[in-house]
This record gives sequence, structure tokens and C-alpha cells, in this order.
Amino acid sequence: MSWANPEFLWLLLLLPLLMGLYIWRYLKNRRPTLTFSDTSKLTDLPGNWRTYGTWLGPVTRWIAFALVVLALARPQFKNTTVERNAEGIDIVLALDISTSMKAEDLKPNRFEAARSVAIDFIDKRLSDRIGLVVFARKSFTVVPPTLDYRLLKQLLNDVQMGIVEDGTAIGMGIATAVNRLKESEAESKVIILLTDGQNNSGEIDPVTAADLAVTYGIKIYTIGAGTRGTAPYPVQDPIFGKRYQNVKVDIDEEMLTQIASMSNGAYFRATDTERLKEIYNQIDELERTEIEELIFTDFEDLYGWFLIPAVLLLLLSIVSEKVLFRTEPA
Repeated sequence: MSWANPEFLWLLLLLPLLMGLYIWRYLKNRRPTLTFSDTSKLTDLPGNWRTYGTWLGPVTRWIAFALVVLALARPQFKNTTVERNAEGIDIVLALDISTSMKAEDLKPNRFEAARSVAIDFIDKRLSDRIGLVVFARKSFTVVPPTLDYRLLKQLLNDVQMGIVEDGTAIGMGIATAVNRLKESEAESKVIILLTDGQNNSGEIDPVTAADLAVTYGIKIYTIGAGTRGTAPYPVQDPIFGKRYQNVKVDIDEEMLTQIASMSNGAYFRATDTERLKEIYNQIDELERTEIEELIFTDFEDLYGWFLIPAVLLLLLSIVSEKVLFRTEPA
């Protein structure tokens, strides 16, 4: 609730003065009393309820005064409605789940870093449909583009490396993502592809798959995940248990750059986890949904809830003083 004319509320400060003035006049003009030497015989006499009723008039006037002041301040109920119109973007995250993603140049490893940053990216989107495709030697859709981000994040958390035969079929990952977006009527369609290697399997060449994406007006952002040079890779030794060996980081940056360029996207290199976060933030800024926000505010005046009781109390005050508890002769 709000007040249209809150300055009138200052008039409430007059109420204590009016009450004090009445009480002072009442005490000053009080009639003299009779003094009896012994009042024990009077204790059983019934009291006159009218003596207390004389206070009804002034009390109701004071309450009526307060209510009139509140009515003058015009209390209002504020009802605000926000209407958002957004042309959503359809996005498919294509994630490499080959075993090379176990390398720990990104922390805790490439796969976990990619999953964690992807979840943060999903949390930042408002009205975009987002889907998930994973690929190794083969590719498949985990979840088609959806607005159910809770389900999407749950299924992303359930994805594990090794659920399909090992390999890196980048072309198949792109083709599967294109298949999920080709029927979309969204104003913008985007694939964000993350891999740490070179295309070494699959029936579709990455450039051919990218050309198919261009046909359907799909933009591709490619991310190469891995440091430069060598990266620590965990292996299980039957004698010493878990140990690390340095493996060469071999990302086909030329091909990933070509794919992105063909579709008016961009290629990024994530050499550590912080850089990967920055890349997703950049993509988030590049692919923002324009949201048109219309705010409607309705005000409902509530002064009647105060004014009507005030009038009734004033009438009660007049009736009580002139009829019910009259103290002056007619």
C-alpha cells in the first residue's frame, strides 16, 4: 500500500493535542463532590453505566479525526504487472566426451571444467531453448532444445566419459546438433562446440557438417580446450596405482577456425579453466536475447475504507452526546 498525499499524515500530530485539551477542560470543569463521613453503606449501590458512556463521544471523535486524516492522505493499493516479450535463441551445446577430456590442464579436468562452466552459462540464460549433444566416436542427443533448465542441468550432470566408444567425431557432433536446430523458427540458432582434439572418426567431415549448418542459418562457436604443449593425463598403473604422464595437446585449430568462420561464429582457445569461463561469458554477451519489458501500474484508491467509518463514528459521537449520554438539560 502507498499514499498519494502523505503530507496530510502530519495532521495526526494534532490528535494528542486535541485529546490533551479535552482532558484538561474536563478536569477543570468537573462538578464538586459531596463528602460523607462514612461511605461504607454506599459500596453496594449499583453504578451508573452512563457515567462511563460520557467518554464515548470524544473517543469516537478522536478516532474519526484520525480516519479522516488517513483518508485525506489517499491510501492506494499498487498493482504492478510486468510483461516481457523476448525473441529467444535456440542453442545446442555440443560437448566432446572422449577419454582425452580426462587431461588435467583444466581443473579438475577438461571434462569437469567444461560441464561446470556450461551449467553456469545455462543459469545466465532467460528465455532461450538450450539442448545438449555429446560425441566421442559417435554422437547422440542428450536433451533437445528446451526451456526446462532444471532437467537440462540434471542430464548434463549425469553425462560421463566412456558411455560411447572412444574417438573424436567432431563432424558427427555438429551434424547431430544441426539436426536438432534445422526445424527451429528462432530468430537466432547457435551451436557451441567444445573439443580437445582432432576429428578422427565419424561418417561426416566437420567442414561438410558446418556447411550444412550454414544452409540452415546456424552459427557455430568452436572452443579448443587444452593448454599448449603437453598436459598431465592420469593413467592407472597396476603396481603404483594412479600416476600421470604428459601427453601432447593436439587441437586442430585451423579446422575449428574454418568451421566458425564459415558460419559467422568465432573460435576460442581455452588453455585453462579461467579462460574457459571468460569464453562462455563472451559468447553469452554476443548472443543476448533482446527483452522488451512493459510495466503496467494500476492504483486502487482505498480512502473509502477510512472515510466511511469516520462518518459513522461522527454520527455515533453526536447521538451519544445529544441523546444517549446527554449531560445538559434539554
